Amino acid sequence: MDVLEVAARATATGPVCDACLGRLVADRSFGLSNAERGSALRTALALRDDEDHEPVDTGACWVCEGRCTEFNEWAERAAEAAEGTEFATYNVGTRPPPLIEENEALLREEAGLDDDAGEPFKSEFNREVGKRFGRLTGAEVSFDRPDVQFTIDLAEDEIDAKVNSTFVYGRYRKLERDIPQTEWPCRECKGSGRKGPDPCDHCGGSGYLYDDSVEEYTAPVVEDVMDGTEATFHGAGREDVDALMLGTGRPFVIEVEEPRRRRVDVERLQSDINAFADGAVEVEGLRLATYDMVERVKEHDAAKRYRAQVAFDADVDADALAAAIEELEGTTVEQYTPNRVDHRRASITRERDVYEATAEVDDARRATVEIHGEGGLYIKELISGDEGRTEPSLAGLLGVGAEVTALDVVAVEGEDEPFEREEFFRD
Repeated sequence: MDVLEVAARATATGPVCDACLGRLVADRSFGLSNAERGSALRTALALRDDEDHEPVDTGACWVCEGRCTEFNEWAERAAEAAEGTEFATYNVGTRPPPLIEENEALLREEAGLDDDAGEPFKSEFNREVGKRFGRLTGAEVSFDRPDVQFTIDLAEDEIDAKVNSTFVYGRYRKLERDIPQTEWPCRECKGSGRKGPDPCDHCGGSGYLYDDSVEEYTAPVVEDVMDGTEATFHGAGREDVDALMLGTGRPFVIEVEEPRRRRVDVERLQSDINAFADGAVEVEGLRLATYDMVERVKEHDAAKRYRAQVAFDADVDADALAAAIEELEGTTVEQYTPNRVDHRRASITRERDVYEATAEVDDARRATVEIHGEGGLYIKELISGDEGRTEPSLAGLLGVGAEVTALDVVAVEGEDEPFEREEFFRD
């Protein structure tokens, strides 16, 4: 249908503002706002019908009920809602009153248009408020997880500003034993500590099995510096509580919810964390990251190199140990879920490869064993056999009981890929 005929039918329904008129044919031209488009249509219609072009009282528009005059007001309210929060990107969403959506559908019908013709009121409101907000703040619109997301509820006359999380990536070294990666709530009291006159005997009333964690040494510092409401630690796998994490460290991401600050000096932040951890944990390579980095870290299943101090139940000579290690090297190990983690892991049999293995006798009943293995390989059980749950094992090949007395992760391989790709970082 000719656009002037559309305009004629639309204006015949009653007072319609320029924006609502132009929105009907928004898909037929480009480079104009709907208000400009509607004004041009009204002028052309008046000229065609040889009538004077009278200004329209937009406040009397029966379709939007004057809402299309409120773009500036809502942009200013959005800026006030975000005051005190640091952000570079934003997006605007709108919940129109049901009556406006009904009016819009009726106008299309009266104008002889399909239901999906032109542009919806909601889309125009989002765009026009967003453009004005961008000019007020200097921020850029983003449709992919913006720093702040505004939702305008026209019926309730409210605006909600949701501040999305920000992320810090880095690698950590754990330099003391008996420190878990994350907080470890007590299984007996479910983290409550059973406060009052009857504290939990298992955790001493603290609610946690360990006083410290890598998370507790890092996340609160990041949360404080970024002025957030909560911080969550995401690690690329985890080492045993009693194992050291050495070498270049293990990749991690800290997610900070509702941060009021986003652009921080990561070198200073790194120094603050290391000072707070006081030698128990060290971090390096901190960078501001994107949301996608969390998934990358969680999915990372890198090969690792381990160094284990092993104690035997009987004397073991160097030749027997060398023969057993040679047999382990290059083999595929079947590991049923270990006894020590059976309460929190699915009971299944996993296959993992041992890439390299070496051993050095310390004395008749002690040795230092180094293993390069596939991600997910249980090293303690590879040594002990775990009552037959791991086959083959060093203990099984030697015919002698063996136990890991100290374990170090000396390298998490491949940590620079895919983590160092620029698409996962913020400037």
